[in-house]
Parts: sequence; structure tokens; C-alpha cells
Amino acid sequence: MFGYPILVFDIETVTDVKAGSQLYGLDLPLDDAQQALNKLRRQEAGTEFPRTPLHEIVCISGLWIDQDKFQLFSWSRENFSEIEILQKFVGIFEKKSPILVSWNGGQFDLPVIMYRCLYHGVTAANLFEQGDWNPQKRHNNYQNRYHARHTDLMDVLASFNIRNFQKLDDVAQILGYPGKRGLSGYHVADYVKQQQWLDLSCYCEGDVLNTWLIYLRWLLLRGFIQQAQHQDWIRHTILYLQQQPQHAEFLEIWQKTCLSTVFTQSDFN
Repeated sequence: MFGYPILVFDIETVTDVKAGSQLYGLDLPLDDAQQALNKLRRQEAGTEFPRTPLHEIVCISGLWIDQDKFQLFSWSRENFSEIEILQKFVGIFEKKSPILVSWNGGQFDLPVIMYRCLYHGVTAANLFEQGDWNPQKRHNNYQNRYHARHTDLMDVLASFNIRNFQKLDDVAQILGYPGKRGLSGYHVADYVKQQQWLDLSCYCEGDVLNTWLIYLRWLLLRGFIQQAQHQDWIRHTILYLQQQPQHAEFLEIWQKTCLSTVFTQSDFN
């Protein structure tokens, strides 16, 4: 139906304290350096959210959809170093050329991945190819925001206008989906510090699932799928999640939130 495999993805990050300390000339214990970096960032930008090069990836989650596969996956720091996570992710694009789907992936996720590949010396030729070596990818690559090779839903739904950008959580809830279920990215550092790896991967996969559900609605809006196909995919997603115990809460909340709109009321019928 889609023509290509689809990869819906999301990343979770923490501050790279080592790189930040090097940048600002800090010689402090880890916790003190973290606090100092937070203070410096608040002074710079009014937020503790780090500059793009100072994000360290602790988890990449994805949903892979192909003719014979529908599978959630996560690679976290529980089992892999950051460089191994990057190598696994960019390795997908050496073997396949999926349609990439994200929420804010063009503004955040891919730039962070690019900087971390630079930091670790990881080659990601196909992911960051822009037509220099392959002319066919000059106007059909993962960096071009106006083509479907990478569909950044936040960007697309805003008509590529920053003033119209919306939060994933808000759009998901408006459309009758679970959203972040009261969680936020501020929990990520605590998950890592306390080694709550299942909570981390579930949180990241939750963002992936919300993005997937919004993407299905986007495909319906564009006429790429019809309503019957949309409902088939909704049922397929529900049946799959019923076999994933870690997402029982996501399903439970979805059963409630779907009642908030006429269009989604029949999701679980």
C-alpha cells in the first residue's frame, strides 16, 4: 500500500556533561557540572534544554512497518553504548530506504543524530546523502523538508511555518489518542540515573505510537488511504499492542481518549 517500508522513530537524550564541561571549561564533579551547565543554559536561552550538539542519545525507538512486519523496537543504554545505538540506527539506511516519519525529527532528532555521529566518527552516508554522490537523491532525501522521504509531521501540519508548530502531546489528545499520559521528557534523566530502562523505552515508544496514529490520519487526509484502510490499520495496531504487556496502560488510556471524538469512538468496537 505504501510503496516503501516505513520507519516511525523518536529519540531520547540527556545532557552530554563531558562535552559541555569541555566547551565551557568546567572542572567539576558530574552533578555539579550538570547544575552549572543548566545555569549557563538558562542564562543563554531562558531554558535548561541543551544546545543541539550537547545532547547525548540514551534511547532510539521505532516502529517498522513493511509488507510482513509490524514491530516496535528500542535500543537503549541498558544494553548498548551511544555509538552502538547510532550504528544500529544508521545501519538501517545502508540496507533499506524507508519512508521516515517523525514528530519534530527535522528540527531536532536528525540534527542530534548528525552531531552525535560526528562526535563518535560514525559514517551515515545514506541517511545524510543529499544528492552529491547519488543524483537521484538530490530532491528525494531525508533532509529535504518538502518531500515525503522524511515526513516530519510537526513541520508538515504547521505548513512549514514555525508559528504553527504544535506539541505532539497536544495534537494526539485533540485527535483522541493517549498522548504522553502525564509524562514528559523531564523524566528521561531520572530514568537513566535510576536505570529504569523499561520506563525509558516505554516512554519513547509511546511517542512513536502517537506519531504513528497521527501519521495514519495524515495519510487519510491526503487520500493515500481510505477510511476502511485506516480502520484496518487501527485494528492491526490495537491487536499488536494487546500482545505487548508493557503498553497495557497505553491501550487502557486509548480506550478512554478515543471516546472524546466522533471519529475515534469506534476504534475499539
